[in-house]
Amino acid sequence: DMCEQLLTAEQSTYHNTLLALRGFCCLHAQNHHGALQDFQRVIEHESPHPSSCIKALCGRGLIRISGGSNYLTALDYITACQLKLDETIFTIKSYVPWNQRGLLLKVLQEEGQMMLQKKRYPGGSSVSFQKKQTGLCTFLTLKSRDAPGVFQLASLLVELDSSDEASRILCADALYQMGRGEEAQEMLSLALSRNPQRAPVLARLALLQLKRGFVYDGNQLLRRLIRIGDSSCLLPVLDIFQDEDRELLQSHCRWRALAILKGKQEAAAIKEAIAHLSFAILAAGGYAEDCLLTRARCYGRLGQMKTAIFDFNAVLKEDPRNVQALSGRGFVHLALRQQKEAVQDLISALKVEAGAVIPAILSLKPEAQGLVTGWLLQHGRATLSELMATKEVPGEETLRDLLTVAKALTKTCRTAQHHIFYTDVLMANGEHQEALKHLQEAFGRCPAEDFARARLAVLQLQSRNVAGAAAPLSALARRDEKDLAFLLNFVDTKHQQHLAQAAAQEGKVLMKGHDHQQALGYHSLAVLASRASPRYLRHRAACLMHLKKYEKALKDMEKVIQGHGCNSPKTQAGDHCCQGFLLLALAREEAAVQHYMQALQLDEPLALGTITECPGRESLTKTFHKIAQDNFEKQRYEEAWKITDYGLKIDKSSELQKLKARLKREASSCSIH
Repeated sequence: DMCEQLLTAEQSTYHNTLLALRGFCCLHAQNHHGALQDFQRVIEHESPHPSSCIKALCGRGLIRISGGSNYLTALDYITACQLKLDETIFTIKSYVPWNQRGLLLKVLQEEGQMMLQKKRYPGGSSVSFQKKQTGLCTFLTLKSRDAPGVFQLASLLVELDSSDEASRILCADALYQMGRGEEAQEMLSLALSRNPQRAPVLARLALLQLKRGFVYDGNQLLRRLIRIGDSSCLLPVLDIFQDEDRELLQSHCRWRALAILKGKQEAAAIKEAIAHLSFAILAAGGYAEDCLLTRARCYGRLGQMKTAIFDFNAVLKEDPRNVQALSGRGFVHLALRQQKEAVQDLISALKVEAGAVIPAILSLKPEAQGLVTGWLLQHGRATLSELMATKEVPGEETLRDLLTVAKALTKTCRTAQHHIFYTDVLMANGEHQEALKHLQEAFGRCPAEDFARARLAVLQLQSRNVAGAAAPLSALARRDEKDLAFLLNFVDTKHQQHLAQAAAQEGKVLMKGHDHQQALGYHSLAVLASRASPRYLRHRAACLMHLKKYEKALKDMEKVIQGHGCNSPKTQAGDHCCQGFLLLALAREEAAVQHYMQALQLDEPLALGTITECPGRESLTKTFHKIAQDNFEKQRYEEAWKITDYGLKIDKSSELQKLKARLKREASSCSIH
């Protein structure tokens, strides 16, 4: 009321002062609209009174906090400080209530920090701020967002609360951006003396020391920061640092990490190197390829494999063809025994630059090196076998990848299987001359290794040398039928037919000479080259019987019998007799009896002749009697009668005749016939 009376008086003395006082009265009475009108009239006056303007700016700043315009609040207080700092301090202490002063100081701290970090876009302002560009409004737009303005604001905050560390740090940051580094260092050193473990202070001091060329002091401060373990404090600091200073910090921390890694390889030293590399990455804005790669390797040494993969992924996100990241991640998957992922990464790296990956593989320990090459060979073999089995024309890219892997294997580990694989890939790619050249370079012109001799034979088949190819291929058949089956994919159908015939003929000759072991290889070659022809399966089964490998012979005869269809009864009867004999040898008598009965049913004279030769009529009749007796005891009279009847066809055994009589008596009430 008093202000109203004075303002309505005829004399206009102290008009602005009265408006400012009335504005604060309205503000304390929660009349923000009236307060804002009074403050605006003072600020927009053509001949502003500095003391009144300071009060008006402070009052308007408080109103803007309640409206959520914290940035504009900071601008008002910066302008007030630039007019007269002491007057601004007095106004805050005199007119701002205690319950609002704490919030005001916090808002000014945060906004000042964001101004220095360039996180505020200066375009936004209130309508009243834009309405007129006269008087004090023009001054408000000048330098209020620069470091000097923030320095004024920070100085105000320090005066209001000299014990507040955040205000001192804000003041030091503003001094740094103003180029007054020594003053900033003095202020930070004072803050550090009060709290030696304050990470934000240590980070700023470390940079200032490095900037001045005091490397030792900078290192000591960084080590103290590492021991505290709060690297997050660097993020706001780096937003304040100038570009050249961030680069300085990045290069120094990278250099320091590499120096540490060249020395001791203990866990503590590696962890310190990781901390320096983390500082360097932060200084680079979150991405520094060489530092990320080095840090990933350090994490790998400490056994933190998932963290290492995270760093490698960060590099690959920016550069998917980065060889070091691909191979490094592959080695981490190797350590985790993740075969699929390791192979995928290493093949990708080999495709980009094999010359860089091969030395990295060779640098591994022998055990790890063997595992890597083994996985690559296994993957390559599986892929090539699948390509050959489908009979489709292999894609150029797939073959190119296989060639890359195969060539790398021959350079990382010069074992026979790697040279064999490289030869196979060359053959699959149609490079027969190149395959022959490599084979002879690796194994000589007359290889002693069966796998190499077999490849040489296949390559010679291209020149129609079938006879010369059979011997080495039969040797491979004795050692590894799967590899021979794979190798025959490179031989055309016509050559395979000729090869089967030649192998079968040689197998017969060897069997006549009782060299069944050698004959087995030729018969196996004939079977594979003929795509499991029944005729050649019978020959191999006979050879296996001589070698007493009855299980394998039985499998061959099962395939033969499954293929019965257009064969004559005589042929089928012979096969069943052979199957029966094998089952007898394996003590599977009941199944053997069934096959002999089928043989008798198909061609009785042939069956009886075969039985007479082996196993003999008397011996087989005893088996029939045993099986028939078992069925009789289990009251399976019809089956017992059938077996007895066929057994009597083989030999008129008295035991079988007695059993038949008992069957008649026991089953007199049943119709057996």
